[in-house]
Amino acid sequence: MYDVAKNLHEVLRNLPDGVKLVAISKFHPNEYLEAAYREGQRIFGESQVQELSGKVETLPKDIEWHFIGHLQTNKVKYIAPYISMIEAVDSLKLLKEINKQAAKYNRVINVLLELHIAKEETKYGFSPDACREFLENGEWRELKNVHISGLMMMASNVDDRSQIKQEMTLAANLFDELKAKYFANDPEFKERSWGMSHDYDIAVECRSTMVRVGTTIFGPRVY
Repeated sequence: MYDVAKNLHEVLRNLPDGVKLVAISKFHPNEYLEAAYREGQRIFGESQVQELSGKVETLPKDIEWHFIGHLQTNKVKYIAPYISMIEAVDSLKLLKEINKQAAKYNRVINVLLELHIAKEETKYGFSPDACREFLENGEWRELKNVHISGLMMMASNVDDRSQIKQEMTLAANLFDELKAKYFANDPEFKERSWGMSHDYDIAVECRSTMVRVGTTIFGPRVY
């Protein structure tokens, strides 16, 4: 078995105070999550509704589950009863659906708005201008069962560290702008989720508050 405990502590040692670790556990077996859990890890990230549902049933109840990756609106109802945070909201349609399903359980679900800054043509996320437009439109203010807690992005998957840093800095600056304009009175709009196994050290320099690390902790994924 991969030495999950050792790897987890190594990552945690590299994170300054105030930066949370989301352990990306998708495609990893329960015993790996249990090993991290025994070491005190409580936030785990999953991206497949079916796999997540199975894990929720069998793993400890105080785990804080984050849904990462693209979420289809028709799948929201399955995770609405328990999900702690949905990290990649990329449309008003999705936000409304999360609000609707959360209301059924009398819950408020925290979400992050996903930015599309990377040079690759990944399909999802708001461009910075679309994000500004979305917030300016103001329809989100009427949704009482979702709470926008910050921004999330993935940097380009390149070796050029200066490019990664540039993209993350752009996201951090946009966060400051939106915080001042729309969320100045909301202390809970605070999360900047960027940084993965290969670039979380840069993310920390670029004011990330939440890094999503999987492979470095759990090893290569078991598909």
